[in-house]
Amino acid sequence: MSKLSDFRKSYELGELDEVQAENGPLALFNQWMDQAIAHDVSEPTAMTLATVGANGRPSTRVVLLKGCDERGMVWFTNYDSRKGEELAGNPFAALQFHWVEMERVVRIEGRVEKTSAQESDDYFKSRPLDSRLGAWASPQSQVISSRAVLVANAAKAAVQHGLNPDRPPHWGGYRLVPDRYEFWQGRRSRLHDRLRFKLEGSDWVRERLAP
Repeated sequence: MSKLSDFRKSYELGELDEVQAENGPLALFNQWMDQAIAHDVSEPTAMTLATVGANGRPSTRVVLLKGCDERGMVWFTNYDSRKGEELAGNPFAALQFHWVEMERVVRIEGRVEKTSAQESDDYFKSRPLDSRLGAWASPQSQVISSRAVLVANAAKAAVQHGLNPDRPPHWGGYRLVPDRYEFWQGRRSRLHDRLRFKLEGSDWVRERLAP
């Protein structure tokens, strides 16, 4: 095995200054997302979601961003999963996007709420049939004896719900309402650019952080 401490990378692809961020955090996030998509970044909408359980232990997993506007960041999942249980007890979370190919990271923190039933229904109907049946088939985060359980559940769901399954009551959307953003751009000599936005009242306060 290679010695991990010997791995090095020089970050040289970009820079981030206050002029680029003058229109606020959502505008900058949308600009960076558009650039990540245009540069064919692998899984540009993939984001790490961090939650904290009742025992104080944090946990992370990767989910996909499915909506982004002035109301917040949206993803969809099983409400009975570990993340759903943790959000029910502590409705605050953090998101992180890591666009390796562009040497950029975005971190977003805030309170989490469920999307409306109509939003969840609309998105569920847009999913491929196999994904809709999968939402019925998977008891997410629960222990199962083998993969055969999932296959059997999927077959049962197909028979029971047919070609137009309704959204399961345990499945739907969450929206993180941001009160903090941080944008990180890799730079040479580890003198990276970090700009943070904090929501104070109705205003976003921008600050530069030391790397």
